[in-house]
Amino acid sequence: MATIVHFEIPTDNIERAKKFYGDLFGWKIEKIPGQMEYWMFRTTDENGKETIGGGMMKRQHPQQPITNYIGVDSIDDYSKKVERLGGKIAVPKTEVPTYGWFAVCTDTENNTFALWEPMEK
Repeated sequence: MATIVHFEIPTDNIERAKKFYGDLFGWKIEKIPGQMEYWMFRTTDENGKETIGGGMMKRQHPQQPITNYIGVDSIDDYSKKVERLGGKIAVPKTEVPTYGWFAVCTDTENNTFALWEPMEK
C-alpha cells in the first residue's frame, strides 16, 4: 500500500527553521552531502522508534507548500494513473542520484503531492 514516506518543508531562512523545528520537536537536522542545500531529519514516535523522515530546503516560489512524498513501486505507472484520474504532473520523473526518483503532482482539488520511487540498493 502506498504511504507517506517523506515530507518536505520549504524555508525562507534555513537556520531559523532548523532552530524552530529542532527546539520544538527535538529533531536532529543534518545537511546531506553534495552540492544541493538540503537538510534531512527523522521523526520518532512516543517510544523513540524512527518513523517518517523529512527534509528542508530553500523555498522555490512564494506559495510553495509543504509537500508529502508517497512511496510507490513505479513512478511511471502512478504518473499515468494520476492523469487518468484527473490529476496533473507538475514535475515529471526526476532522478535524485543514489536515492531514487520523484515526480510532483497535483490532485483534482489542486493540492500538491509527490511520488517517490526509491533506488534499489
